[in-house]
Amino acid sequence: MKLEDGYIQIISKEGEKGKVKIKLWVDVFNPVVHIEVESSDKTEVTVAYESWRTEDAELSFGKGRFGAFGLEGYPGKVIRSKDHIEQTNEGILFFHRNPKEKLIPDIYLKLTELEDFADEINDDIINRTFGGILFGEGLAPDGTDEGIYQGTPFKSWKLKSESAKKEHHISIATHIQQANTVEDWKANLTKTIELSKKDHRQAFTKTVSWWNDFWKRSHIFIHPENPDPDNPVWQMSRNYQLFRYQLGGNVFGEYPTKFNGGSLTTDPVLVDEKKAHDPDWRQWGGSVFTAQNQRLVYWPMLKAGDFDAIIPQFELYRLALPGAKARVKKHFGHDGAVYCEYANIPGMAFGDGWGWQNEQNYRIRGEEIPFGDPRANGATAFNDIVEKGVMANGAIAYHWESQIEHAYMILEYHRFTGADISKYMEFIEQSLIFFDEHYRARQKMRNGKEVDENGKLVIFPSTSCESYRGAKNPADVLSGLKACLNSLLNLDEKYLSSEKKKYYAEFLDRVPDFDYDELDGLKVIKPARSWIRESNQELPQFYPLFPFNQFKLGDKEIELFKNAYKVAPDFRKGTIKSWHQDGIQFARMGMAQEAADYNTKKLQDSPRRFPTFWGPGHDWVPDHNWGGSGIIGLQEMLMQTVGNTIVLFPAWPKEWDVDFKLHAPQNTTVEAALRNGKVESLIVVPEERLKDVKVWIR
Repeated sequence: MKLEDGYIQIISKEGEKGKVKIKLWVDVFNPVVHIEVESSDKTEVTVAYESWRTEDAELSFGKGRFGAFGLEGYPGKVIRSKDHIEQTNEGILFFHRNPKEKLIPDIYLKLTELEDFADEINDDIINRTFGGILFGEGLAPDGTDEGIYQGTPFKSWKLKSESAKKEHHISIATHIQQANTVEDWKANLTKTIELSKKDHRQAFTKTVSWWNDFWKRSHIFIHPENPDPDNPVWQMSRNYQLFRYQLGGNVFGEYPTKFNGGSLTTDPVLVDEKKAHDPDWRQWGGSVFTAQNQRLVYWPMLKAGDFDAIIPQFELYRLALPGAKARVKKHFGHDGAVYCEYANIPGMAFGDGWGWQNEQNYRIRGEEIPFGDPRANGATAFNDIVEKGVMANGAIAYHWESQIEHAYMILEYHRFTGADISKYMEFIEQSLIFFDEHYRARQKMRNGKEVDENGKLVIFPSTSCESYRGAKNPADVLSGLKACLNSLLNLDEKYLSSEKKKYYAEFLDRVPDFDYDELDGLKVIKPARSWIRESNQELPQFYPLFPFNQFKLGDKEIELFKNAYKVAPDFRKGTIKSWHQDGIQFARMGMAQEAADYNTKKLQDSPRRFPTFWGPGHDWVPDHNWGGSGIIGLQEMLMQTVGNTIVLFPAWPKEWDVDFKLHAPQNTTVEAALRNGKVESLIVVPEERLKDVKVWIR
């Protein structure tokens, strides 16, 4: 892999016909894959397009359906329709067009009684057509073949060079579109083909230049003068670069990079021999994006300066807004937007989380209730059993923090870049207004008053992450509301009028304070004021530190967080895999040795050939929220940016030499070198921000 230039090179050993060199690269600016073959002697080339999607297939219940997670548990049939593949004069044409008998979002509309809002809700499935054409100059049809790949039968369509040559160029031009007709899609694919046939050497030069500039944005090099691939500490920064490469590969994607594999996945049976599914399959697959996991993929892009790569995640929430507003209007009867933890473009509740209606079963908070069971109390519809508008799945029933976190991510993006966020303001405002409207209404139902005796919201029923259910005033929600509302009040009037700011100031005043307690003789911050039961392994009491920046090093409250970690149950802390973020928390508490120990383990080489194919952990391979949480932890060890101050080396071991360049708010970059515990160089751009830099080496 030529990482700096963004392509792969394969060179054969010297053989009877000399040496062969293959260069594989993807055009950054056009959706075209290029394979260039050079040989010292004239060589013939055969290339095949293999597909296992040659027949319609039913996706079975259970783990087979898990690869289309949006339809997990659906009581009807789920059919994966076949692809269209044919030999043409141009090459091998292949595409998939979603069938007219689509299930999503149609069944979601019916399930959640939102049919009246169908014209407002974004349907990203209808007419979606994607595929491409495999072709090359001097390549001719060479028949078909069949085989088995990793247990999956396939058929292949082949091309072969008409004559032996020293140079061959093979291309795969692709296109994706919600096209009214296949002919419309083909017409636009043709435009891509024509672009790909232009000087591909110039396209390669532009692609290499883009990747060169990408690497200039930021970097972290630990022990740069002593590279040692066997040293887990050195591996951390090497893997930081490799994981950024995986994220950079989707910088212009229409959809976000999925937390459970991104654009580069591996075969299911190679992850787990019990999962002998076809190569399309991944856990938590399909067109849903689990927000608690996705956030960890995108937060590190701010300090990395990958501001273009962060946009698809913002677009997911913007496009889902009509559906999220419709849910609140229909089910709760007030203003605001509510997003499912399993986010999707239509913005509607995830089917298996909402609970499927059928003749055999009712579901109460994730528990299946046989038809006629007295616990159903004679109910005739699903929403007669659970509160209208609320998920049946207890893990996500009231798990609404993620919309606040993504609103704050956009506000932080603005603080870092100054970029125009006008198109996202409605999402931000409606996501916050929901909590004010919803919990004032809930409290009024309980005792006739919208707020408590202190004039504060009572955020109940809620949940603190997925861990503390039936929670009142959860710390993650409180800190998120405080962070967002303070950020809104600091925005220019271009974004918010003075009248709106007055409302948000009053809203902020209604947000309750955090709750504290004494455990084992130590004063601690609590995950919520109270809760009914516990589950999962998160530590949401640390959300006021990260991601919501409510406290910083030097604040007296940092000791309360350290105490909270000490007394937390063992099963909630110390886990390295997947989304666990102890390394971020250690860094934010200034615990250098603990942060170093944890993040070294988090970011050391995976057991697979590619060092950053971590997982499966809780998720899949490569586990992107494993990598995301790890590189956030590494960034936070080097630089923290709460408020206007830029704190350098807040949790960095003195004995680790390092060179880094990271981004800070107000369009600032910080480039520094540390040797033997001393800062050898420091470049801050713009220079006037140097006054805000504080070196914190302990």
